[in-house]
Amino acid sequence: MSKEKKLKKPIVSFILLTNIIFWPLFCLVGVTKMLGLSTWLFVVVHCISSWASTFAFAILFKKIYPGQSFIQFVKSKFKHKIKVSVLLSVSTIQALIFLTIMLIVLSKSEVDSIFTLSSWGMLLFYFFKTLLSGPFGEELGWRGFALMELQKKHPPLKASIIIGFWWGLWHLPIWFTTGFTGIDLMKYILFFMISIMSTTILMAAFYNLNQNLIIPIIIHHNFNFFIGIINGNLSDLIMYNAILYGIAAVLIIIINPKKVLYGKKEKSLLYGNPTVM
Repeated sequence: MSKEKKLKKPIVSFILLTNIIFWPLFCLVGVTKMLGLSTWLFVVVHCISSWASTFAFAILFKKIYPGQSFIQFVKSKFKHKIKVSVLLSVSTIQALIFLTIMLIVLSKSEVDSIFTLSSWGMLLFYFFKTLLSGPFGEELGWRGFALMELQKKHPPLKASIIIGFWWGLWHLPIWFTTGFTGIDLMKYILFFMISIMSTTILMAAFYNLNQNLIIPIIIHHNFNFFIGIINGNLSDLIMYNAILYGIAAVLIIIINPKKVLYGKKEKSLLYGNPTVM
């Protein structure tokens, strides 16, 4: 048995260290942009900054789980087979949201082209760039560790709301790069937080149904990718996302498939098969 002392408040320590790591990295992204350095360097620095939560979790791992293997922990998050039903459900929900937003933007005739990217090459580049930054960089810490750890003390729904709030707040410095000020900035922050917290509820529900970290990674990627390729006003796009993802989250809460968010079955679903560390 390891004699290393465990952290008394691992989630608090994780959130604090994630922010401590992220802020200077985010500033470095800004400096890279302001100095007009090469695009590839900006992309690399931007991707690295999004991995702040993974860096924080890796640093704290031995104090959170003394005597256990970080590599084995990561492997355990992907060991369960992806369920086709879960994957199809997630894909259908997000595809419907994307199509609805696209139709709304088209109906308003705000732009000449509905998409921000003009070629398949750029679309493919943006797809992998999006995947390697937020989805791959953030999910191990926020969902793989923090959400699941919090669910040991709270129902998944409550845990997802708590993590969603702090995950959303972690994006604070990004809010001030949007160019919005005053009321417009406040509206953006409100809709951003609704979007984030609603998406986190979807992640918690479907992740708990499948127990494979690929599921929240896919949800995260689809959210970022779809909003990034629609050519529309950012304030409007985030508002549409807030409304539609909010509706989806409320429906999932009401349906509560297999009582995965709250109810008597939640414990057996989450802890019936102990995680191998």
